[in-house]
Amino acid sequence: MCGIVGYIGKRDSQDILIEGLKKLEYRGYDSAGIAVFTKNGLEVRKSIGRLANLEEKLDGQPLEGSVGIGHTRWATHGKPSDVNSHPHTDNSLKFSVVHNGIIENYLDLKDELIAKGAKFVSETDTEVISHLIAEEYDGDIVKAVQRAVKRMRGAYALGVLTEFEPDRLVAVRFASPLVIGVGEGENFIGSDIPAILEHTRDVYILNDGEMAILTKNAVELMTIEGNFISKEIFRVDWDLVTAEKAGFDHFMLKEIYEQPKAYRDTMMGRISDDGRSVVLNEIGMTAEQIRGIRKIQIVACGTAMHAGLVGKTVIESLARIPVETDVASEYRYRSPIITPDTLVIVVSQSGETADTLAALREAKRNGARVMAITNVVGSSVAREADDVIITQAGPEIAVASTKAYTSQLIAFYLFGLFLADTLGTRDADAIAEVVAAMHELPEKVERILTEAPVLKSLAESLAKHNNLFFIGRGVDFAVVQEGSLKLKEISYIHSEAYAAGELKHGTLALIEEGIPVISLISQEDLYEKTLSNIKEVKARGAHVLAVVNEGLEEEVGKSVDELFAIPKTLPLLAPALSVVPLQLLAYYASLARGNDVDKPRNLAKSVTVE
Repeated sequence: MCGIVGYIGKRDSQDILIEGLKKLEYRGYDSAGIAVFTKNGLEVRKSIGRLANLEEKLDGQPLEGSVGIGHTRWATHGKPSDVNSHPHTDNSLKFSVVHNGIIENYLDLKDELIAKGAKFVSETDTEVISHLIAEEYDGDIVKAVQRAVKRMRGAYALGVLTEFEPDRLVAVRFASPLVIGVGEGENFIGSDIPAILEHTRDVYILNDGEMAILTKNAVELMTIEGNFISKEIFRVDWDLVTAEKAGFDHFMLKEIYEQPKAYRDTMMGRISDDGRSVVLNEIGMTAEQIRGIRKIQIVACGTAMHAGLVGKTVIESLARIPVETDVASEYRYRSPIITPDTLVIVVSQSGETADTLAALREAKRNGARVMAITNVVGSSVAREADDVIITQAGPEIAVASTKAYTSQLIAFYLFGLFLADTLGTRDADAIAEVVAAMHELPEKVERILTEAPVLKSLAESLAKHNNLFFIGRGVDFAVVQEGSLKLKEISYIHSEAYAAGELKHGTLALIEEGIPVISLISQEDLYEKTLSNIKEVKARGAHVLAVVNEGLEEEVGKSVDELFAIPKTLPLLAPALSVVPLQLLAYYASLARGNDVDKPRNLAKSVTVE
């Protein structure tokens, strides 16, 4: 997820671009840059780090001109650096592009372009686009862009300039958001409404496969096939703070609703063209090295540790390799047994978690190969690991993690299938069945989100209590641990998660009249066992809310007080669905108690001290 802004009009563009990028910095903050038509032609300035670094650079060398594009980056291809920053240009420096998204076939396109003489300076997929458009240009930038995007596969929102046509700004959308702002004698592009809201409230919202050609006095809309289209202008009536949250009340809620996109983005480019297998080009291990793995250790903290608990089940089920899980803060101090045939997987949203980074270094000192699952390209964990799977959740602003956690689950599913395919522990049809079910997950999450009002009502009742319990069996136990943590983090309700079968080993002593118990039942082979445990707490006065698979409502409903059904999927994939109602329960309970949802007390987003 990156931020795009563009301007064409009569005013100085630099200030408009910078102010727009400030409104979008929540979408990416690895680097920033702008390209402007000046009296000297197309000029580019860009800088690693926060936007303030770019502003400092521009203080001494401002770019004066009334047409420009800008970008704030969330790195996906290539570490954060000046050279990997956007905008990108071709070798002639006559074409400039800003891009949000991922070009899946960029390596194939890059090889083609290099063979024709193109010279690349960055590690990004975006630079391919600028060279591609330059190659296709024959005097009409619109047609050149249309021909270029037809050769691209993936997701993109683009802003394109060429020095040959300085009176036009071209914008294209496919699977990444883009809006067009309409002013008087000036027009704008932005990857989100906040970028342009200061200047206009009249916008066109582009759909997939649509493009806009902007001049200072007009906006033309068409499809990428070249067919002109008409759209109604959308009048924005939000204030700026609401606009930054895309109309949501809090970043956490926005990020919960972004999970379907995060699922799709994390899978993008990692599924074979026939849709039947997983392709992880970022994994450098050979088949021989993979066959030599005898043990896997998953090391993480907090929410990432809960993703690791699911990952343990996924890998053991699919690849039949024994997996240990460790809390990173304890890993070094227990003298872990690490051998050359051990693979250590570290999981961190930020890639800077101090305990996890220390565990990574301990594992490497002891000769283990280390793979990282992280959301941040160029982070310390990503740089120091031998292999990295970058989740594509985009920046996560709320302290309580939601979409980063579920993207980590997707990464574990992908890696588990990759191992199973390499080791032959699952046949091709079995792998294809899981891949097909993964493709259905985003739509099923969207179905759950439509039932948010039901969860809000349930959460408002829970918010009246100061103590409650979560129970589950099998992989459901891993998920309820995350659900319990979410509730504690932001509602400050004391909550504990237990393996349902452990209730009679002590926890039942805490069950008293009216205490809420949230039970998860997504593993139908454990359905009868979990139902028996529910009856144990009901007999002692508990008020039970069950989250169950569709189809179990009637039977489970006889034994519980309240029930919420989720779409059915393969048991192994259920955590990617079942956690979503638990996230919403935590959110709405926090809201009901009047807490600061996005910034819970005593907590920070990235824990960079031990």
